[in-house]
Amino acid sequence: MRISPDLEQLVLSALSVSDQDEQTALQQLTTGRRVNQASDDPAAAAAEVNIAYQIDSCDQYQRSISSIGSELETADSSLNSAVTAIQSAISLGVEGANSTLSQSNRNTIAQEISGISQQVLSVANLSYNGHYVFAGTADAQPPYVTNSSSPGGVEYQGNDDVNSVEIEPGQSIAVNQPGSQLFSAAGANVFEALSDLVNALEDPNSTSDQIGSATNEVRNAYDQLTSARTFYGNTVDQITSTQNFLGNESIQLSQQQNNTVGVDMNVAATDLTNAEEARSATVQAAATVNDLSLMDYLSTINAS
Repeated sequence: MRISPDLEQLVLSALSVSDQDEQTALQQLTTGRRVNQASDDPAAAAAEVNIAYQIDSCDQYQRSISSIGSELETADSSLNSAVTAIQSAISLGVEGANSTLSQSNRNTIAQEISGISQQVLSVANLSYNGHYVFAGTADAQPPYVTNSSSPGGVEYQGNDDVNSVEIEPGQSIAVNQPGSQLFSAAGANVFEALSDLVNALEDPNSTSDQIGSATNEVRNAYDQLTSARTFYGNTVDQITSTQNFLGNESIQLSQQQNNTVGVDMNVAATDLTNAEEARSATVQAAATVNDLSLMDYLSTINAS
């Protein structure tokens, strides 16, 4: 049997291997990954780059959707308060059309409706995160300003455009309704209708029918606002559905990532134990190498 002329070098090589195995197992246990650098598994490392990109993309869309959702819910809640206020104006108009009502009482009702108009104006100029929600895309300034020459004494200075946001690859949605569709639509201008009702109530010569006609004008504007407002509820439902889809997608991608580069912790723990035992055995062997005679070495080989 041929005896290695360099037992010391063999021992050092064995120590190096066991040390490397121990470090690898420790790193895997610490990171929970079996691929910690590309050289560990080039194919898996390349696959993980693509998976990580997809996870990051999902996360970005979810952050964007979260911000959009908050704005949409704020807008819808504000519109609800405007709808409730206009409902009150309709009820007041019906009350004011009562022929037995005194002019003083009608004037009082007219003042209440004027206050409602100001309340609706405040909603129409809703600001969220530094931009005006109902201004279309011209959202750097309030969409509605008082102007005595405009219908209802209020002028719309926004535009008819909408902002859109991509909520998943290849799918974008509109995220706002311009005020021109909500508060000042053609033939259904909330401010004009409320102003006409106030004028009818304040005019001593107005008949119950004229006040009733002005009230119907407010009701028509109310119907338009209510119809256009459904955009917000529908859009919230859509982005919620997309958010749930992206959440599930992220979970699946994370599982795929773990399957690709993750480590079985039990296996890594076993590998660490084996490496430590191998190192210990090698160290013990190294301590006796210098004391071995040729016959001792041969006896060890034959015994094995």
